[in-house]
Amino acid sequence: MCLISFAYQCHPQYSLILLANRDEFYQRPTQPMHYWEDLPGILAGRDLEMGGTWLGVNRNGAFSAVTNFRDGRRGAVNRRSRGELTRNYLSSGLSATDYLDRIEAEQFSYGDFNLLLGDSNGLYYLSNRSKQSWQHLSPGVYGMSNALLDTPWPKLQQVKQELQAQLQYPEPAMEQLLNIMTNPRTAADADLPDTGISLEWERMLSSAFIHAENYGTRAITLLLQKPCGETRIVEHNFAGEGATERYEYRLQIPAIGTTSAV
Repeated sequence: MCLISFAYQCHPQYSLILLANRDEFYQRPTQPMHYWEDLPGILAGRDLEMGGTWLGVNRNGAFSAVTNFRDGRRGAVNRRSRGELTRNYLSSGLSATDYLDRIEAEQFSYGDFNLLLGDSNGLYYLSNRSKQSWQHLSPGVYGMSNALLDTPWPKLQQVKQELQAQLQYPEPAMEQLLNIMTNPRTAADADLPDTGISLEWERMLSSAFIHAENYGTRAITLLLQKPCGETRIVEHNFAGEGATERYEYRLQIPAIGTTSAV
């Protein structure tokens, strides 16, 4: 998962509107969003190489999503898969804060990550590249890519602005929301971040929607949740040749942040 933007408790109808793009090599084996046979309470896509997920929910109202933190200057090391963080939370039965307290001591055993967790008590963020402990997020519009939360990369700023514009509508159009994540425009070289990778890769990765020879956006996910817990999730999948399957799920689960909502 490489690009997420979300509006949390700042729309009259929806307590959470979340958009996410998962970018990955096309050859990496993946299952689209589904209810897992071995853990039937989980609704998520699945990385078949490591068994984890980039984004998912469970029937108890837990939500999780993860992105990697990009730093080409750090040598490659063999660390635990980030997808374990999301999978283990969704299967743990723990509250978000209890889970965060549990993993903080071992967070550096994982690849560099940004982790977003939610339950009825709120929405939380943790990165093992931050000097801060985990954060309890206040209502607002946020963005997360391959740097710390709200780092102003061009594509992240653009997606946040477009999501903010949709909040003026009492019922944002689903297709308009999904289209926010399909922009293939790359940033000007002067605006590119310097993450220690080649200029060619910085350019390619600077668009919201990525389509390269062997790598690109594999899934766009939209999550709409009302304070009553009525939840709608749409996942649009892609391969190297273009769009493939589209899935939609409707759930009634405890809403994120309802216990602490103001």
